[in-house]
Amino acid sequence: MLMSKRVEVKTILNKTKRRDPFFLDDYTTNPYSACAYNCLFCYIRGSKYGEHMDSSLAIKTNAPALLDKQLALRARKNQFGFIVLSSATEPYQKAEQHEKITRSMLEIILKHRFPVHIITRSDLVLRDRDLLKSIGEKAILPPDLQKLNTGTLITFSFSTLHDPVAKIFEPGACPPSKRLDAVAEMKAAGFKTGISLMPLLPYISDTTAELELFFSTFKTMRVDYVMPSSITLFGNEKGDSKTLVLNAVNKHYPHLSEKYERFFAVNQNMPASYQAAFAKKMAELKTQYQLNDRIV
Repeated sequence: MLMSKRVEVKTILNKTKRRDPFFLDDYTTNPYSACAYNCLFCYIRGSKYGEHMDSSLAIKTNAPALLDKQLALRARKNQFGFIVLSSATEPYQKAEQHEKITRSMLEIILKHRFPVHIITRSDLVLRDRDLLKSIGEKAILPPDLQKLNTGTLITFSFSTLHDPVAKIFEPGACPPSKRLDAVAEMKAAGFKTGISLMPLLPYISDTTAELELFFSTFKTMRVDYVMPSSITLFGNEKGDSKTLVLNAVNKHYPHLSEKYERFFAVNQNMPASYQAAFAKKMAELKTQYQLNDRIV
């Protein structure tokens, strides 16, 4: 379990070089650094995208005030665009229940009328439905995204629908069963709500049976999109994603150990043959269940 510390940062808003076609991020912001969810497969662990996971969760205490200044400047320049919360950590850490940094940042985002995309593995997002509804109604959308007709996007991330499996690979996260309830509540409240299946776990949550369960479940829930992806593992150090996932597979799925060791012996990605079969299967499921694989 990560201990928490309080820090002040010099900047809080990152302008992306180009908008990601899946997550529509014109900007990213992270209220916290490190993450108490401790997902073994987290791409930050040992990758070029960030440092190894810290030993403590950092609460950015001045984030709302800093965001207020930075968004005021962007708004004056009419540089409106989607802000993704969060790109490198969970915006709804357990500490958020009392710290309310994410909620304060949403108040600032609403004040300056920027659209927001929440990416989360938590049901705590339900607490902020009032702010998210107002943002959805009042945000100024980029000209090429007017067709969204909302300034709020909610994406729930899953690697499995089974609580015991999630306890192994994402031990600090809100259980999938509670996440599913949150998906249903957000959809019922009228939010544009979708699913990130990132990452799917080879031969654990990407089997035909598991994929059918994913897609049938989300079709029944009438989610707006499902975005699947295979796994990428980095690093050979003790705290890196590759090491942690391989150790977990060795312990809990020993019959898969040889496959995982072979897949990631020299590469961070699954083999090209697997990726081609994966893409084909996802396209088939998209057609079968009539579910979009993009937000737009």
